[in-house]
Order: sequence, then structure tokens, then C-alpha cells
Amino acid sequence: MGVGRSPACAGDRRRGARSTAGERVLLITDVPRLRRLIGSPELTWLLDRARRRMEAGQPLDGTVTLSGAADAERAAVARLLGRAPRPGRSLSVSLAAVDRVLRASGASPDGLAAAVVALTGPVVPRQQTADRLARAWDSAFGPLAATVAARPELAGWYAALHATGLVRRLASHPEAATPLLADLARLLPHLPVSPPRSLSTFAAEHVGSAHALDHGPLATLTLDAIRALTGAPPGDGAQARRDTWAAAGLLLDELSSQVLTLNLPGDPDTATGQALDALGAVGQPAVLTLRQLVRDPPRPQPGGTAYVCENPAVVLAAADRLGTDCAPLVCLQGQPSTAALRLLRHYAEAGWTFRYHGDFDWGGIRIATRLLAHVPWTPWRYTVADYRSARDTHPDTAPLTGTPTDAPWDPALSPALLASGRRIEEELVLVDLLADLASPAATGRGRGPVGPSASASASASAAEGLD
Repeated sequence: MGVGRSPACAGDRRRGARSTAGERVLLITDVPRLRRLIGSPELTWLLDRARRRMEAGQPLDGTVTLSGAADAERAAVARLLGRAPRPGRSLSVSLAAVDRVLRASGASPDGLAAAVVALTGPVVPRQQTADRLARAWDSAFGPLAATVAARPELAGWYAALHATGLVRRLASHPEAATPLLADLARLLPHLPVSPPRSLSTFAAEHVGSAHALDHGPLATLTLDAIRALTGAPPGDGAQARRDTWAAAGLLLDELSSQVLTLNLPGDPDTATGQALDALGAVGQPAVLTLRQLVRDPPRPQPGGTAYVCENPAVVLAAADRLGTDCAPLVCLQGQPSTAALRLLRHYAEAGWTFRYHGDFDWGGIRIATRLLAHVPWTPWRYTVADYRSARDTHPDTAPLTGTPTDAPWDPALSPALLASGRRIEEELVLVDLLADLASPAATGRGRGPVGPSASASASASAAEGLD
């Protein structure tokens, strides 16, 4: 530090100035004279070196060296010590010699350490600073530590929180971390939530602000804890956050998260199930919201099979061409929403199986892979053989763009796409998909069998409408 931090003003003469270095009284008799001796800009480097040693808890002995010293700096040392320094570009100064000069001068009877304090301010050893900071962090973590002690399932997460330094990255000092961790400690005892409820209501109740968990450090830490509590997979982006909140029973938006279905059987015991059955009876698609699936989920009969597609065009064509003769169908409408994942998991828990088809491109494969991480399925015309067949039928499709990714259900699929460089959208293979949805084997599960003549008629009608 430079001499500009001096706590004393020019012309100040005093006795008994106190320093934190050694907690002893420093006898400074002549501060203006001290400034003249060692407080010039040309000796700032000398004071800085001495101060750094004091902060490190090192004694003020030995030699300090300034490389490439200017003539003015060499002259200032000569005036201080009363002798010219050795020639050369490097300037070496004995701290013990400086200490003796200051004591003998009467300007600083306590020597160099007292002079450093008088001219640059109190010196706190770095170890003391580190100890003080560690105590402050321990205090900030106190409420959270008490919460975790009552919930052993969070012990591993809490240890990782310290090991990764996540809190210190989100809040750079203990003063900022204290209210953040106190809020987190108030939230964790109430997670997961059952029955599910609105995220904003939960935040308002426990930390006093409906938007406290919308974004920011508190939301980041709470999501991290929820993954530890529920096993929700890590992920970036709005949908991954929505899924993680939902895993803890916290609904970010109960109405905008939706899933599209056709002929998915429900049951007479719930309003949602009745709606599914009523729409299925006339072959009309149904749109289910997350609110319906959380608050009044259907209770399906076990052991059915549903087909799952990526694009609404498949549902539209199935409703138009097959109607009530279509097998149970669920549409993701792109990336699987929280509502779609909840619906599929609900039916999977009832013993249902799923067959999946999506676009043959990198985006489609990513969607399918994400779904596979949440719900097991088998391919529905979605293997490398199916891709090659569709590519042979439609050789002039749009070029394949984007970043390649693996297809875990068929490792040969991605290399085939990469080699071909062509994408195949679901709309190009609708005839085949509708034929599957109308087949007796497909419609015989879940909604009841469809006779061979009805199935053949439906497939023929679908093909005619799409040619």
C-alpha cells in the first residue's frame, strides 16, 4: 500500500498511537519528520514490501530488492541510510538498517513496524483475516447446517456444496451469503411438497416473496437440493428447471404445460379420466394440462400400450383418418413438457408400455433421448433400418443440420444420419405410422379390438388422404 493511506495529517505531532501489529502502543513523536524520512513517493515500494511482510506475519529483517530502480529511488535510499547504495540496476535495502535509522532519528522510536502503521494504516496479519473470514462463513452456514443435521438424506449434498464452492460463487462474501443460506434453511424442511402446489405460493409462504424462486442464487441452490432429495437429473434450460421443480411437487405453471393425446383411455372415477373417455368415444384429440394431471390424474387400467410421437401433425392425421379406430396416441409437441412426462410416468406406473417415433434429425434424436431418460420406450419405426427405408423412398429431403448426437436405443442410427446427411420428418412417413396405429395388434390394446375389416379400411383411407 502507498503512503496516501496515512491516518495522520501533515504537521501532526503525537504520542501513543496504537497499532494492531503486536497490540502494543507505538511511540510516534514526529509524524511530519517521519514522512520526510521514509514517506516520499520514491520510497513507497519500501513501505509496501515491509507492509506485506507484516501482513504475512514475517519479521522485518533481511533485505528487500527493487529491480530496475530509477535514479530518484536510489537517491532516496541514499538520503535515508546516509550512504549510497551499491551500483547496479537492482536496489537492495536492509530492513534492519532502516529500522535502526528510524529509531535513532526519534521520528519512530518503535522502528520500522511503527512507521509502516503510521504512514499506511493498521496492519492485520493475513492469518487473522483468514481466520476471521472462516468464522464469518461458518456463521453464515449455521442455519443450513442445523437444517441438514435434521435431514440425513441431505448430508452428501451439503458436503458437495462445500467441496464445489457453489455458495461462494453465488455469494462472494459471508455478508451476502448469510440471508441467502437462512432462506434456504427455511425452505428445505418443507421439500418435497405433497400435495403439489404453486411455486410462487410456496416461496411467498416460506421466504416472504412470491418471486424469490423465479431465478437467482436461492433458486439455484434450492434446485440443487431438490435433485439430491428426489434424484431428478441435472440439466440446463427452462424445461429442465420446470421438471426439477415438479419433481419436488412445485408447479411453475400448471396451465401452460400441456400434452396432446388421442384415444388414450381414462376411467370413470376422475373428471380427467371421464374427459379422456368422452373425447376418445368420438375420436377427438384431448389436451391435458399439468394442473389436471397433478390434481385429478386419470386411473388407467394396467397393461396397455400407447404410441408416442413428436409432432402434432401425426395426431391430426390420425384423428382425421382413423378417428376412434386409432390406437392410444400421445404427442410430445417437441421437447417433452412436464405435463407429458408426468402423464407418461403415470401410465408407466400402471404397467403401460410405449412405442416412440420422432423426426430423423439431430433435434429429434435429442428429444427421444431425453424422453428415454425419464420413461422407457421401444422404437416405433425409429431404427437405422427404418431411416434407410424412408431415405430410399424420399431421397431429396432437406439437408441434415445441427450438432450430431448419439441414439442410445440404436447406436447405428446416428452414423447413418451423418453419412446420409438427410433428415426425414414424421410427416413424410405418415402412411406407415397410420397403418401401425390402425392395425388390430395396436388397437387391440387399451381401447379394445378393432376388426380386420375396420383396420384395413382405416389404413386404406389414411393412405388415400395422404397421397
